[in-house]
Amino acid sequence: MFQLRYQSHHLTRTQSALPDLGELPEFAQEAFNFCKDWLDGKDRFVQATSGSTGTPKLQEITRQQLVASATATGAFFSVNSEFKLLCCLNPAYIAGKMMLVRALVWDCEIRLVEPNAAPLATQEEAFDLVAMVPLQVETSLASPSSLEKLKAIQTVLIGGAPLSDSLQIALHQEGIAAWQTFGMTETVSHIALAPIEEGELVYQALPGVAIGINEQDCLWIQSPMSGSEKIQTNDIIELQSKNSFLWLGRADFVVNSGGIKLFPEQLERRIAPLLEKTCPGRAYFLFGEKDSRLGEQLVLYVEGTGEENKRLALEAGLKQILGKYEVPKKIYFKAAFAYTPTRKINRHTTAASL
Repeated sequence: MFQLRYQSHHLTRTQSALPDLGELPEFAQEAFNFCKDWLDGKDRFVQATSGSTGTPKLQEITRQQLVASATATGAFFSVNSEFKLLCCLNPAYIAGKMMLVRALVWDCEIRLVEPNAAPLATQEEAFDLVAMVPLQVETSLASPSSLEKLKAIQTVLIGGAPLSDSLQIALHQEGIAAWQTFGMTETVSHIALAPIEEGELVYQALPGVAIGINEQDCLWIQSPMSGSEKIQTNDIIELQSKNSFLWLGRADFVVNSGGIKLFPEQLERRIAPLLEKTCPGRAYFLFGEKDSRLGEQLVLYVEGTGEENKRLALEAGLKQILGKYEVPKKIYFKAAFAYTPTRKINRHTTAASL
């Protein structure tokens, strides 16, 4: 039976009023208020997009779309009302809100915790399904106690950013049942899932989701989650079958350097171990910069102050990892990157402010 729990506060289907939220943090109040609206039959909700590929905007989402998303995920994983869920993402955004919707639609119990980097650290009970961002997964892998809890979870959904090669390898080696998600606010959370295994991640569309590509090899999606409207994305993919694909990168990030197309997100996965070794804990990204000869050239941005020894180490390491035409022509160190409200790097703003 549905029950939302946060510390000593709880909400069930049979309650006629919210518990006293008092001085609860904003994320907890957001969760309780949303669930109460849902139980009261509210049919339309306003959701802010993440702003990862443009200016954040408000979008109206219907109850029918949210139910369709939860139902498709439930069918994919064969869930039942005995499942115990953990919500460790901010309910103000679609990924966190969908965890609440899943509990409501699947009629199961969900515990809410602060959306921080180490959500499993204070948890003693076992969970069947959890959605996390890569940072939370990395932090959990680094802690022996959290790692054991992570390994005990039946299904771990990972989204918000692509996985690094090193994180993918670690998850596979530890035998964690994890899935990389693919979706956006416009599709009401994910529409495809990729089992995290060795090699390239192959995404499988959820039941009821139709996919295809346009003339630029960009993915289009038609699904009950998006109100059955065809949504054209800027994601360049390679179709593997009528309902599976490889993700190559965002069309707005692709760098055309002297006629050679470079996909920054793919290259970033390959250089992740080098960056972690040379500049541990720092954010970074590859981007296209205008060039009179090549049209565009690939450059690397690293957050933080730069020292010449780090630059030289990166230049040498990149030449060992990447092909001749894939090596960044320049390396920029920038004190602080620009970020979206959901803490994704705003590449365009960061590059423009250099």
